Amino acid sequence: MRRVEVIDGLRGYFLVFMLLNHLTFEGGYALVRINHAELGFVQDAQGFVFLSGLLIGLIYAKKMARGGFRAGAAAIWRRAAELYAYAIGCIVAIVLLAQVLPYAGVYWDAWLGGVDGRHPAYRAAAAAFLYQPTFLDILPQYVVYMLAAPPLVWLCIRGQWLVVAIMSAVLWLCVQLGAHIPLANLIDSGLATWHEGLSLRVPFNVLAWQVVFMGGMVLGVLTAQNRIAWTEVFHPERTGALKLALAVLAFFLVWRLCFTFGVVPEVVTKRFQLFENRAEFGLVFLVNFVALAYALGWMLIAGPRSQDARAVRLASALHGLFSWGFLRLLGRHSLQVYAWHVLIVYAVKAVDWRFGPFDEIAKTAFALTALMLLTLPAILREVRQGRLVLVRNQAQ
Repeated sequence: MRRVEVIDGLRGYFLVFMLLNHLTFEGGYALVRINHAELGFVQDAQGFVFLSGLLIGLIYAKKMARGGFRAGAAAIWRRAAELYAYAIGCIVAIVLLAQVLPYAGVYWDAWLGGVDGRHPAYRAAAAAFLYQPTFLDILPQYVVYMLAAPPLVWLCIRGQWLVVAIMSAVLWLCVQLGAHIPLANLIDSGLATWHEGLSLRVPFNVLAWQVVFMGGMVLGVLTAQNRIAWTEVFHPERTGALKLALAVLAFFLVWRLCFTFGVVPEVVTKRFQLFENRAEFGLVFLVNFVALAYALGWMLIAGPRSQDARAVRLASALHGLFSWGFLRLLGRHSLQVYAWHVLIVYAVKAVDWRFGPFDEIAKTAFALTALMLLTLPAILREVRQGRLVLVRNQAQ
């Protein structure tokens, strides 16, 4: 199986669990607990952002190598404009629905935060991605990263990938130390001049989460240039780093279970939370992500060549999972699917408020139905692309 197919399957996997995590029912629902995030501190959004950066590096480094900076940059910025249209389309669709559906201001109020009916300044801030409705999440930050990517990809192509990596790491560290706070306060002050009470509202700090995207982008460029021999990086006979990664994951698994069962003293919890800031991608999330990414990479690349039968079986299972057509379909059109998933989540919330509460069987049925509906934009795009191929063949 080619590497790009593995990436498609992984992205589809992350999309499935992002949808399940975002679905909201009164009293919660059991299916959401079947999630790897319950066993550690690595979540789907992190993997999705990393793979997005990896693909930017893989695809557009080759475009720039063939056509120069302008050709690659133009392609990336066109993609950013397309994704901006998806994000704004989500906001517009939800706002229009809120004007039509009865009591939408009740069940969506906390999610929309006034975008649907207050001062126009809220909508202007939403258009600038400074005041984001709930669950838009990674789509706006991905647009920001795409806008910044071309010169950084070019630097990597020119051999300055280490400079890009260091700048990304320093920027992440600045956020961890609070150096971004004056900037956030300045933005708040500026928004308040638009309308009293308006302030910055974003789920993720783009200056912190960029370390995931940029890490993937740098690796993507180096891969496109054949400067990384992945079969040597992940060699079946080199298991030292794998054992370290698994030890890190096991260590934090214990912490996660202790938090789940409430056995951690409050004073220890407060100290731990200093390093567990999800919005700013704190140290706990970074360490766990690196460890799991390495372990998964080793299993996918080195696992099939291992002398350990257990590793071979696990590698085979993972390849089988990520080659599943359903996941690869979602992954091939991941950003369109992500935008569509936002509308599904809002629709389920409306149905649950209007007709709920539901029992566990009904909630599970709704969740599975939502997963099937998730494929709609992917199927439509595949059909459209197939028709284009057919027309082209007929013309020839």
